[in-house]
Amino acid sequence: MQLGLIGLGKMGGNMRDRLRAAGHEVVGYDHNKELSDATDLADMVSKLSPPRLVWSMVPAGEVTERTIDDLIPLLEAGDAIIDGGNSRFSDDGPRAARLAEHGIGYMDVGVSGGVWGKENGYALMVGGSDEDVAKALPVFEALKPAGEFGFVHAGGVGAGHYAKMVHNGIEYGLMHAYAEGYELLEAAEVVTNVPGIIKSWREGTVIRSWLLDLLDRALQEDPHLEALKGYADDTGEGRWTVEEAIRLAVPMNVIAAALFARFASRQEDSPAMKAIAALRNQFGGHAVHK
Repeated sequence: MQLGLIGLGKMGGNMRDRLRAAGHEVVGYDHNKELSDATDLADMVSKLSPPRLVWSMVPAGEVTERTIDDLIPLLEAGDAIIDGGNSRFSDDGPRAARLAEHGIGYMDVGVSGGVWGKENGYALMVGGSDEDVAKALPVFEALKPAGEFGFVHAGGVGAGHYAKMVHNGIEYGLMHAYAEGYELLEAAEVVTNVPGIIKSWREGTVIRSWLLDLLDRALQEDPHLEALKGYADDTGEGRWTVEEAIRLAVPMNVIAAALFARFASRQEDSPAMKAIAALRNQFGGHAVHK
């Protein structure tokens, strides 16, 4: 099967390699000419036979919108576009409607697997019509891990990105639980081998996971994580998950706390904790650190 793939960075480039290894023809386009198979989007589209399938793996937001706008005059009725970036699910409906005016299909795909996906496969959460998903199924089958897991047609347009949003919110909570456990172990006077404890949990325990494996890997490289600063960015999905929890009145204590912990990590000197220190000093005469 043919596929046009836009964005050949860490994810897109590995996806191209995995698809080619499975026998598919991939025409990739990237602004980095050393990576690109085409000179521009028009050249990429010209190398594809109708009905065309084009997958965008560019950053969410303005870049994705601009890419889709640039593709519309190059494609024809019966073609389809996939957005595999971490777009907000609420952007998908308007995109699909805009493309439908030209007879172009649209699918949103939440992609998980990171830099390991080339070897292990990618978990794919797909939103779109039954007809469009059926057209792209050979590509999805090649990208997913071997076996019965790793792919879902989650629902109509927007469902794929919604599923990925919740997936990433859960990821926030899981990572923070491991992080808190690690910090407590590091602080405990009786413990002398924190990396060894993390490694021991990788088999036979109810908390084993790929994230735990990755924490073990990080501790092998830096046993006390001394080379890192305790600063964590977020790319939006955790915020959107909490916003949806508020909208739907779903209690989300763990994920919300993990999100706020990331915000706290960016403060060199917390204004909120300054206020707490001042209040403790005012009502109780407790010592403050100047």
